[in-house]
Amino acid sequence: MWFPRRLAAVIVSSVLAVSAVPGAARAATPVTVWHWNAAGNTLNHGSTGNGMVRAAVGSIVARGATLVSFNELCASQYQSLVTGLREAGWPADDGNFARFVATYPAQTGGPCGGGEYGNALFSKQPLGAAERITLPDDGKTEKRKMLCAPLQSRPGLRFCVTHTTYVDAYRAAQLDAVLTRLEAYHAAGDTVVVAGDFNLPPDAARLNGYYSPTVNTPNNRGNTGRYHELDDADAGNCPGYGELTVSTPDGKGPCGSGTKLDMIFARADRISGAYAADSLAPATTCTGNPGGLCSDHRVLVGTVTLS
Repeated sequence: MWFPRRLAAVIVSSVLAVSAVPGAARAATPVTVWHWNAAGNTLNHGSTGNGMVRAAVGSIVARGATLVSFNELCASQYQSLVTGLREAGWPADDGNFARFVATYPAQTGGPCGGGEYGNALFSKQPLGAAERITLPDDGKTEKRKMLCAPLQSRPGLRFCVTHTTYVDAYRAAQLDAVLTRLEAYHAAGDTVVVAGDFNLPPDAARLNGYYSPTVNTPNNRGNTGRYHELDDADAGNCPGYGELTVSTPDGKGPCGSGTKLDMIFARADRISGAYAADSLAPATTCTGNPGGLCSDHRVLVGTVTLS
């Protein structure tokens, strides 16, 4: 669902605290985005010492990530990641590089041993004030959210994470809400990257409004949007669709290579030059989990230069 530019500008001026960046002032900024649905409760049961946090920190540092996001993270695991990344010397400013939003409140009998559960952002460079946006209600106890924050050094560059619903009747409403917010940021002059588990594969019709029509392959067609998913141009891995992001190949997807649910999107008119993404082999070093598997999702790493 696209809003006219004038209406988007009204929305931004009345709701969002963002700063327009004049076109002449924009500089090309290369970023490496690292995203993981960590199954912090489902597989790791809120543990901070079973190897999941250690695997994440090691991968973030090894891959040279500059922007990092998580889905399905317990608040205790978030705090352990803050500590672990500080100890690894990763952030440029160890006091202002992480943000969290709870999608499931702390309550007896809830996930994470009763603690909060949600999504998180980390940045190698200091972050500005975060926005925590509640998506349309899908009738579940967990309230789906979108978490966004700008970089302090470049407030026109904004990083977001979301985890949209699997309840089919509410998918369209939540996807539209995310897209509307992205376009409002764009209308205000911002450059935005959004990562997350969208609970749909790239060839789903409901994502046609995201993908640019230049993404037109037998594996993903009918697109009408303005964005590229950073894995949509890989000629060697199901072009237009990309690599699987589930941990175990399931033979699904248009190429039979496996299901992809995790994505990193950037607006086509803000991408400068080539972009790429890869899903990483699943970590199998988590004690107490079947086969040592740390999550039922793979890490997705993307590189892009934004202007």
